[in-house]
Amino acid sequence: MKKYFFLAWILFLAEFNQVHAQDNTDLFKYWQYYSDIESSLYKHFCSVAFKQLDERKSEIDKLKTRSDWLERQTATRKQLSEIIGDFPKKTPLNPQITGVLKKDGYRIEKIIYESIPGYYVTGAMYIPDGIKDESPAIFYACGHSYDGFRVGIYQHIIINLVKKGFVVFTIDPMGQGERCEYWDIENNKLKYTPDHEHSYAGAQCMISGYSLAKYFIWDVIRGIDYMTTRKEIDPKRIGMTGRSGGGNITAYVSALDDRILAAAPEGYITNYEQLYRSRGPQCAEQNLYQMINKGLDHADFIEARAPKPTMIISTTRDFFSIQGARDSYEEAKNMYVALGVGENLTRVEDDDKHTSTKKNREAMYAFFQKQLNNPGDSKDMDVKLSDSIELVITKTGQVVSSFEAKSIFSMNKAIVDEQIKKLEISRADPITHLKKIPEVAAKLSGFKYPEKFGKPVFSGRYVDSDYLLEKYLIPGSGDYVLPAILLKPTGPSKKEILLMIDSKGMEHAINKDSLAHDLVKKGYAVLLFDLPGIGSMGPGYLKGDSYIEGVSYNQWFAASLTGKSFVGLRAEDILRVVYFAKNDLKEFTEISAISIGPIGGELLHAAVFEPEIKRVGLINPLLSYADMATTRLYKPEYIPYIVAGAIEEYDLPDLLAFLNNRKLLVIDPVNADGKKSTKKKLDKTYAFPKKVFNLSKNGNRFDLYLGGNKNEMLGQLLDWLQ
Repeated sequence: MKKYFFLAWILFLAEFNQVHAQDNTDLFKYWQYYSDIESSLYKHFCSVAFKQLDERKSEIDKLKTRSDWLERQTATRKQLSEIIGDFPKKTPLNPQITGVLKKDGYRIEKIIYESIPGYYVTGAMYIPDGIKDESPAIFYACGHSYDGFRVGIYQHIIINLVKKGFVVFTIDPMGQGERCEYWDIENNKLKYTPDHEHSYAGAQCMISGYSLAKYFIWDVIRGIDYMTTRKEIDPKRIGMTGRSGGGNITAYVSALDDRILAAAPEGYITNYEQLYRSRGPQCAEQNLYQMINKGLDHADFIEARAPKPTMIISTTRDFFSIQGARDSYEEAKNMYVALGVGENLTRVEDDDKHTSTKKNREAMYAFFQKQLNNPGDSKDMDVKLSDSIELVITKTGQVVSSFEAKSIFSMNKAIVDEQIKKLEISRADPITHLKKIPEVAAKLSGFKYPEKFGKPVFSGRYVDSDYLLEKYLIPGSGDYVLPAILLKPTGPSKKEILLMIDSKGMEHAINKDSLAHDLVKKGYAVLLFDLPGIGSMGPGYLKGDSYIEGVSYNQWFAASLTGKSFVGLRAEDILRVVYFAKNDLKEFTEISAISIGPIGGELLHAAVFEPEIKRVGLINPLLSYADMATTRLYKPEYIPYIVAGAIEEYDLPDLLAFLNNRKLLVIDPVNADGKKSTKKKLDKTYAFPKKVFNLSKNGNRFDLYLGGNKNEMLGQLLDWLQ
């Protein structure tokens, strides 16, 4: 009996020790109210967007007369132009016809033109047999298909329009058809799907402060330029349509280019309120930088082109909410009625998913037949499609391997290089440059100093032989709380508390990394916490159409549309944690902070705004925003830690320099590709903060430590804390 009792006791001790080998960091299994806390990041930016959209609606509700609407239209078109940015100068298109296909009743000309010198656009012009000079024409914008315009349904629509007497021009958008910029030449395959390629390159444009949409729009505008050179086309009778992503580009171009007499965006028009509540913002080119913050919504694309004829084409089960489509139509209809041309805005919808239906196609044919003065039968016909191989335009089937071509990356890099040059000029006067850093960092990140600090909730304590573990819930900047864990030595404790933020979350920091416990053993209290989108507070339900390597670009776009950022919000929340440490943990007299991973950018922002953080230690921080924008193959996991538009005014090294009155330690910074930086690159990137620290007379240091094992890194941290 004693033998069995002894064995049972051994098993109990083993189980006990196993349980206590890891610290329990979970708070939300107990606090059921916060069971959806992992979606707090996205939902916060939804609430920001909804408030901005309500303000827009209040302005729209005031518009009653023709002059009211026209005044807003002028402001809207100006706002759109400013958001999109200046287009390049028009240069020779250098069109090439690489082949002609003879078909039943029409021909297809394979065409390449340069929308920007060295930036090649592949397309096809469908020309009916026997047409007279100056016939009506339509630019058809295809959706996000791998094969571009060659997909069956797009060919079906194009050929039907051609059979009805329209000249139709269509192109491959960037990242589709023969314009895949991340094409694996060696293995002859695509690295990313169209949505992913759009967003992968588009995010770098957003870092520079503008939307990828600029290039999509410009490709079409230059395509229309080419159309107007053709004798077969009447430049006064040009229409435009397209579905899904093509509906998006149709909405953009027809709002900006007065040559589009009649427009029929399909499967795209909705409104942002319904979009945020359903599928969320879509891939890069569908998000104009700070568009919602600037007071615009989908209806503005329609209103910007009034009184020109427009048809909104929708389906009731589309992921582009039909309610949003109806709401936008009703709003725009009020403008058309006020202008005395209510009949010029129409809509058609069918009961189906995100697809093209016969009913909608026939309505679209009839619309163009009427508005472009080309009467005839609007029946949708069965037509013979071309094989996609027949429609290959370039020599190799891809622009990237057929030409020494420019790409979105290379063109954006040139813009970033100029932005960096301007930053360097500004840095030449350190005092003036640094004086503006808090203002520009707050403005571009969307940071707002907390006005109120709620009361924290103590949520339990665990006692270990070496330390105490206490749990807290700290009110955040939105409708959420921040989970925090305080580790305190059971023996003598320093008067300085260390805030620690791990990009992988506090559970990882406590149970899968020894650093926090190592610091506690040295007598430091460590306060760990998660921030929106991090650890137990992420990643949330929204993945979107650009979920690349586990990162939702769509959530990041949702923030940039509102003029805010993840970084700004998280910096606000770090300040809330600082307030908690200062006011509720009064046994500690000084506050220092350590970050692990790319979350270091958030800590730098917080330290700029909060002087209570006396020391800042960054382990494996991201080198710079500029490096993210100029590295062709960057790691998607870093995108959520970037402030869109920042490098026009500042970068991470500027924040480091601003903290010259603190003690800084940077350990093993990483490049945008995830690799450790070389000494040469580090010297160049950190030249400005090092210069500022050397000029500073307060005796603080900016220490950079590279390489070494964990014990050596711990030693560096302890030296930094002395």
